Amino acid sequence: MDSRLVTSVSTTTRPKRSDEIEGQHYYFVSETEFDTLVANDEFLEYATVFKHRYGTRRQIVNKLLRNGFDVLFDIDWQGARTIKQRAGNVVSFFLIPPSLEELKRRLSTRGQDSLTNVEYRMSLATDELAHYDEFDYVIVNDVLGNACELIHKCIECIRQGDRFSAPSFNGTLKKMLDPEH
Repeated sequence: MDSRLVTSVSTTTRPKRSDEIEGQHYYFVSETEFDTLVANDEFLEYATVFKHRYGTRRQIVNKLLRNGFDVLFDIDWQGARTIKQRAGNVVSFFLIPPSLEELKRRLSTRGQDSLTNVEYRMSLATDELAHYDEFDYVIVNDVLGNACELIHKCIECIRQGDRFSAPSFNGTLKKMLDPEH
């Protein structure tokens, strides 16, 4: 475990799942509360993702940074783009599945989404993946432990002022974005 690394907890309008804990997994708010947070410029970034709104509260992130933490964000490409535009010292990671078939299997077997929602998310998958080139690193999430290890190696190199040479992702991504090849 890396004691200097913390994950930002996003705010969302998505309904809370039975196994989720307020403030640990997300901060759950109504659409009206989210609108108020937007109007008060309390988000570092926010976006609509798969029909729900998500945002990262600026005050929470700033406190973590002031306390010497490196902050990880579990956000989509829209949020990553906004944070990179607004903050100077940002390194971005884009995690991709090993295949579209595996993505569908993971979404289906985790038991959190209806078949309709899984199909909806799959219909957007290649559009989402097409944003890979906006990120500093692309990591194939084939085995979670391996992906986490690669990210941690990248972070250690970045802290030392170096660039980590992550394994190539081009073949994996090419198959997903252009299935005829």
